Amino acid sequence: MVLKVFFPSCCSSADSGILIGRWISEQNSAVILAVVHFPFIPVQVKQYLGEVQRVTKVSVSVLGSWSNSKQEKEESLSEFLEDLGTIFCHEPWIQISKEGDSKFWSCSTLQKHSKNPQEEEIILVYYDQRKVMLSHLHPPLDTAGQGAEDASKLSAIFDTVARSQVLFMTDRYDEGPIKLTHWQSDGVEASIIVELLKQASVPACMLLTFLLSLLSGICRSRVLKFWPLSFLWSKLSTCEQLGHRLQHLQVISSNKKAQNQNQLMRKANIFVSLLVDVALGILLMSWLYRKNCIGHLADTLIPVADHVAEELQDLLQWLMGAPAGLKMNRALDQVLGRFFLYHIHLWISYIHLLSPFIEMILWYVGLSACLGLTVALCILSDILALLTFHIYCFYVYGARLYCLKIYGLSSLWRLFRGKKWNVLRQRVDSCSYDLDQLFIGTLLFTILLFLLPTTALYYLVFTLLRLLVVIVQGLIHLLVDLIDSLPLYSLILRLCRSYRLAAGVKFRVLEQQDEKPLRLLMQINPLSYGGVVQTYRLPTYSCYPRDSWASLCKKLFLGELIYPWKHKGDKQN
Repeated sequence: MVLKVFFPSCCSSADSGILIGRWISEQNSAVILAVVHFPFIPVQVKQYLGEVQRVTKVSVSVLGSWSNSKQEKEESLSEFLEDLGTIFCHEPWIQISKEGDSKFWSCSTLQKHSKNPQEEEIILVYYDQRKVMLSHLHPPLDTAGQGAEDASKLSAIFDTVARSQVLFMTDRYDEGPIKLTHWQSDGVEASIIVELLKQASVPACMLLTFLLSLLSGICRSRVLKFWPLSFLWSKLSTCEQLGHRLQHLQVISSNKKAQNQNQLMRKANIFVSLLVDVALGILLMSWLYRKNCIGHLADTLIPVADHVAEELQDLLQWLMGAPAGLKMNRALDQVLGRFFLYHIHLWISYIHLLSPFIEMILWYVGLSACLGLTVALCILSDILALLTFHIYCFYVYGARLYCLKIYGLSSLWRLFRGKKWNVLRQRVDSCSYDLDQLFIGTLLFTILLFLLPTTALYYLVFTLLRLLVVIVQGLIHLLVDLIDSLPLYSLILRLCRSYRLAAGVKFRVLEQQDEKPLRLLMQINPLSYGGVVQTYRLPTYSCYPRDSWASLCKKLFLGELIYPWKHKGDKQN
């Protein structure tokens, strides 16, 4: 049989002593957790291991002896270490010794109580105890008592190290009767400041939770469900982003302990995302108020709006003539052109009416950046939607008129073929028409067909303008979603401590020699950056339509309204 001994690399230079760990009989494996140094009293060692086993629910025992011949030169030491096997009584008794300056180790087993001792092939596997402890490749700690561990898998090794955390938590200034060597041999130094912050965070989180629950109760009140407020709350992206951040604050300030690693990483990612968002917002606010940038923006906004209005007027004058040499229906062309010119005149009057208050509005918008860069970007998107409201109106008018003519032509075309649309059965059925119906249908079809190019040209121009505004708003919301959903904490862990986000393990052969144990090094494979983003990505509130190009072209041809995004609440946990 093959005996696998998992030895922590931090104990390779430890003084001679005994090996304590867990024996996994199903795998014929031994997981070494620490080395107990001389001198020690066997009774105290057994009491200490009993306390550790009672707390961790891990069957920790003395598995063998460790001899570092470089530090110990007494010849009787090896005999004394062999005699310890009769005191602690473990089968098999593992003996590991380091041969001076040689890189080869000797590892053997003793089976004193076995009648037919068999020679076993030994594989010595080195592992980094700290990385295994923090890699989270083991089962969750709360399911340890429910039989979650599977001894036939490598996760049992990780589970043993993770559940033995109490064994490693030794105070630096506590001189106990037993001296151990493990990955925290120097001990943990208690920090008064950290303890005070932990104690102060509890009432602070309770106060924040109360304020957030009060604020969320106000947001869910019936006052906001009436028509004007409910309409604004559903249409303004700023309100949606504030509600999204409110949910994030409730998750962070919750006093419920994270049940698993994914929930813990989600809380940490949300916390870091909020910190980065607020920091970027404060930087933006400091830049806006540093050199009177708001005054310059307010002075620039009115001339830009006038310039855009003049360009639209020139565009409409071009459409009312002979655009690109096309022959348009002059009567309809003049009616549509004057109709849209009147709307531009109303728009210019609206902008100049707001001109005295624009600087004050921008000043308060700059203050909102302290809530985060995403809130400022959402306000910018809403301001852009308000400033281009006339373009949206032009697009809706053109789309509705074009859609009406397209559906009218399609209905009249079915009349020529002796068909009609059955509303009840949602299908096209045969139908017989009399002469008067065919004559009126022919007249209407001819009129709509000759008026279609004029309407289609106006619809095409205003659709392109609307798509330009939608693309700008989509880029803004794409940046907002990137800040909201990017798992920054997980990416920082992947960059600095990749073993915290482990995807598996691999083994590297250190040495292989005849009559010597095979020495392997267990290394942890980290997740790729794409895997980190895909695994720990945070949900966002905006759901972009995933229409295909064929569906989008069909909507454009039929004159259906196109929206840049659809708001959807964050329903994920």
